Amino acid sequence: MTVTIADVENAARRLAGVAVATPLIEHPELNRVAGGRVLLKPENLQLTGSFKIRGAYNLLCQATSDEAERGAVAWSSGNHAQGVARAGQLLGIETTIVMPEDAPRAKLDNTRRYGGKIVTYDRYTGDREAIALEIAEETGAVVVPSYDHPHIIAGQGTAGLEIADEARGASVELTQALVCCGGGGLTAGCAIALRDRFPDIRVYTVEPEQYDDTRRSLESGRRETADTSAASICDALLSPSPGRLTFPILAEHVAAGLTVSEAEVCAAMRFAARELKLVLEPGGAVALAAVLAGKLPTANETTAVMLSGGNVDAELFAAIQAEPS
Repeated sequence: MTVTIADVENAARRLAGVAVATPLIEHPELNRVAGGRVLLKPENLQLTGSFKIRGAYNLLCQATSDEAERGAVAWSSGNHAQGVARAGQLLGIETTIVMPEDAPRAKLDNTRRYGGKIVTYDRYTGDREAIALEIAEETGAVVVPSYDHPHIIAGQGTAGLEIADEARGASVELTQALVCCGGGGLTAGCAIALRDRFPDIRVYTVEPEQYDDTRRSLESGRRETADTSAASICDALLSPSPGRLTFPILAEHVAAGLTVSEAEVCAAMRFAARELKLVLEPGGAVALAAVLAGKLPTANETTAVMLSGGNVDAELFAAIQAEPS
């Protein structure tokens, strides 16, 4: 199964009036640091605080009436959970989400607020996908994967389509793009859209350095696996490996994979709050962190940067902001 630009464009039509078309923003201090133009896509301003509503709604709105009556089930550390719960709420579909018991409280609370029924598990000993598939087997619920599904990839790709079309509308020629990467659904979808509109653009994945499975997979040419026992504050990006469907797309469209440290992520979150006046969660800040830490040349380039989410617990956010710059 593959995903085409037509799939992304069709998803954009389904999401019209549902997802927020978040604007590209630019800041002189960031441009000064980068030595070139940097255009930010603030999906932290999206419904549910991250891009995930795009893919979840694109999948669930195509469910048959019989499927919708049986409900939907998903597994997530929090952002996909909220996207699925909110999409279900909008479409009148009951949702069950398998979430780690140590997920950020804000993500647990918001998933419940959107009507999602939560089943918790231990992320270090449990298998969230197996739990969700068992629920689906028992109830007949529609399974909503977090990244490895054509409708999910196409839906997430609408964020990239908006970047490309807004840039073209402003006569801006994008030369490179950095996208936060867990399982690869967002990067895969965005890469399809960006490279359709800008064939010569270089697209890069960005991961926390403890979960660099996509970077290593792109280098080796096969799907590599991360050490899932490693701890990271980037809870949204802890997928163990790129997806069966996402990886071939990444291999075709992505130039390389980048990684950032926890300290670089925290510095990016402080920069976003103090300079941009934006709240980012750790996983949502990795692409910005890569620019600020000089992980690739940005001088004399025009770089699009995905800010993928802003769902962070107040206590963690305050602690990070209290650290010196």
